[in-house]
Amino acid sequence: MRAWQVRDVMTTDVAAVREGTAYREIVDVLTGWRVTAAPVVDGARRVLGVVSEADLLHKVELLGQPHERRVFVGRRHREAQVKAGATLAADLMSAPAVTVGPDASCVEAARLMTQRHVKRLPVVDDLGRLVGIVTRGDLLRVHLRPDGDIRADVVGEVLRRTLGVRDDVVDVTVHEGVVTLTGQLERRSTVRLALRLAAQVSGVVEVVDALGYAVDDIPLSALRVGGGTPAGVA
Repeated sequence: MRAWQVRDVMTTDVAAVREGTAYREIVDVLTGWRVTAAPVVDGARRVLGVVSEADLLHKVELLGQPHERRVFVGRRHREAQVKAGATLAADLMSAPAVTVGPDASCVEAARLMTQRHVKRLPVVDDLGRLVGIVTRGDLLRVHLRPDGDIRADVVGEVLRRTLGVRDDVVDVTVHEGVVTLTGQLERRSTVRLALRLAAQVSGVVEVVDALGYAVDDIPLSALRVGGGTPAGVA
């Protein structure tokens, strides 16, 4: 079972600009490509930073104000003042860029976006060269997988191949990404593993537990330490 990776959802045709790209040209690129940000790259396509609409709007917000009326407090405000007067991508961009590799899982990319408070990640190869870009919307596409594809993974990869469970033992239904497992397994530990692995299948929104078991092979102490319900399982 292979979880979806960044390479499965990223955009490879990326609007990028060079360090010396002028302010007006950056605006033209963003509006022409209908994007809100663009990676800034050097001559070898190595990512140096990202320039976004937020970086560009400082000029609109501040440049028309008389200098004596501008009040800047703290690092962010000083940066805003610098960008308001900047004319080239090298001075407008946010750097260093928060990037991700194409082999990272969608879960890892989503976690990185949340931790670093960014809406997009340039995707780079081992040499730091731009190969794509992934946005929040791209990562959400994993939940557009057809229910039939999700069910095939749960049955084939989780139950049959990983756990060795026969197809007639557990019934698997999927509706709008919600997986319901119904049936009877031999051990409680197998039930917990089945639920946890099913929740990790790309596109699964929720796993509903309708499984029984014949033998409770999980000590009470283990349940107290690890919790009685696998993460992500309802």
